Amino acid sequence: MPNFTLQDEYWMQHALRLAKQAGLQDEVPVGAVLVSENQMIGEGFNSPIQSHDPTAHAEIIALRQGAASVQNYRLIKTSLYVTLEPCLMCVGALIHARIDRLVFAAHDPKTGAVESQCSALDFPFHNHRVSYAGGLLAGEASDLLSDFFQKKRIR
Repeated sequence: MPNFTLQDEYWMQHALRLAKQAGLQDEVPVGAVLVSENQMIGEGFNSPIQSHDPTAHAEIIALRQGAASVQNYRLIKTSLYVTLEPCLMCVGALIHARIDRLVFAAHDPKTGAVESQCSALDFPFHNHRVSYAGGLLAGEASDLLSDFFQKKRIR
């Protein structure tokens, strides 16, 4: 298990709160927080259904806010905290944005593109490397997702 800091836990707790907001809006409960020098510069939660936008994943929304905040699409020296292992689309966005570090909570056995289904951040042809660690508060994030989908099946 990676060594996570108190700051890592703080930001992941914030991402979990965002994930809960997504769930309340009947979106898959995933939240993301983008941090630079221990200051939040972007945040988001899943909203593809309400926004009618297939790219409206929590990570993409946080990256868009962060880029607007610093007035640059290159988000160097930043960390992204997300409650679920990113998909392939989001991994590509992290690389293009030049994120330094990704911390995610739960693994996604179906579409996770960091460790679960493929190791897209480790492909040798990328011109940027994102360091990553998964598992921080994974139980809480997994429970949120499980509860959400269980309620969906009951309806």
